[in-house]
Amino acid sequence: MMHLPTSIDRVKNLHTQATGMTYEEIVHLVRDAYENADARNIFEHIALQVNMTGEGAGVFYIEAAGRAICVEPYDYYDCDGQVTLSSDTVIKMAKGKMHYTEAKALGLMKSEGNLEKIRKLGEVKPKRRQKKKTE
Repeated sequence: MMHLPTSIDRVKNLHTQATGMTYEEIVHLVRDAYENADARNIFEHIALQVNMTGEGAGVFYIEAAGRAICVEPYDYYDCDGQVTLSSDTVIKMAKGKMHYTEAKALGLMKSEGNLEKIRKLGEVKPKRRQKKKTE
């Protein structure tokens, strides 16, 4: 019996492609996408460590405090939770091409710690990028 690829197979294959980005470039992309994003619905302090695998692997953290998001390229001791995912998935989420719930449902992200706080932070959408006008 022949196996025909499903949409889930295609998404899982996409997450294994090379990013072509360094760790620093990925953290910069995430910072640009999430700092100043709309976090007005988060009324508590949340600190999430992101363990990134694959090309550009490394650790960074995302913190919500005072209804603002901060992204820094460091470990976060005593964080509320940790997620582990590939750099490709991080990039897709930062670009708004994949949502937190989709990454979880497809098994592309492992979470540990306070899952409610991780979910709240996962609901923050990356800010929309302004398209440059051409003259």
